[in-house]
Amino acid sequence: MNSTDAQLAVERPGIADYQFIRVLGKGNHGVFYLAGRPERLRIDAEYVAVKVLSGSNSQDTFRRATRELAAFAAVRSRYLVTLYDAGQQGDDLYYSMEYLPAGSLADAAGSLRPRDALAAVADAARAAHALHEAGIAHNDIKPGNVMLHDDGAKLSDLGLSQLLTPGLTITGLGSAGSVEYLDPAIIRGEMPSRATDIFALGATLHRAMSGTGLYGELPADNTMVAMRRVLGHPPAISERLAAKVRDVIAAAIDPNPAARPNTAAEFADRVDALAASAG
Repeated sequence: MNSTDAQLAVERPGIADYQFIRVLGKGNHGVFYLAGRPERLRIDAEYVAVKVLSGSNSQDTFRRATRELAAFAAVRSRYLVTLYDAGQQGDDLYYSMEYLPAGSLADAAGSLRPRDALAAVADAARAAHALHEAGIAHNDIKPGNVMLHDDGAKLSDLGLSQLLTPGLTITGLGSAGSVEYLDPAIIRGEMPSRATDIFALGATLHRAMSGTGLYGELPADNTMVAMRRVLGHPPAISERLAAKVRDVIAAAIDPNPAARPNTAAEFADRVDALAASAG
């Protein structure tokens, strides 16, 4: 845990009946904490992950956010992280979910065998497909939200940007670290969809397999500069990747959404085929 994370843990010992142990990371609009399981949660787990969404969140925002989270929680898929609880304390919204100690695909960058990285992305795609079939776009697919475990991976942290930022502009879309995974159509104001999530899966696959982004390394601390680069330059697939991998990524990020795989499940099948021949 770095000094900034340690400071966050000290400044925020908990929320509601969740007692924070340490900071797990920062996501769009909030901070993830490791917490002990409150006694009222009847689950077979010692720890949970809690995301706190700080800001001036109204009762209406809370109702809309919890409605989205409830819809996410109602989707039954072994490829989705389990959501447990949501609430509001003061101006802060929070929700708790399954804690997977192996960390995320972003944490494991460079340490996974290609086959395992491909399998993790395929699992995330199947999770996205389950959401899509329920009428939900995830809207924040990226390596940091692909959580690893012994049997594969689970997709976490439903993107709530459009709920938390009414009249959303590009400055409200999240951190600079998330920009490379956004379909440029989202930045231009279009609504999240199957196609935009498939773009994000392609960008996630590119990062997992090449270690680089589709736009090079975007500035981590300046979202506006990152947005301008994405809007001003077409994504470039690394020449170091095998031709078959490049082809799968190229199809997922095609500028014409109609030319992308029809479903995230179709994308998962293509990635599985790559995994079958990978080392």
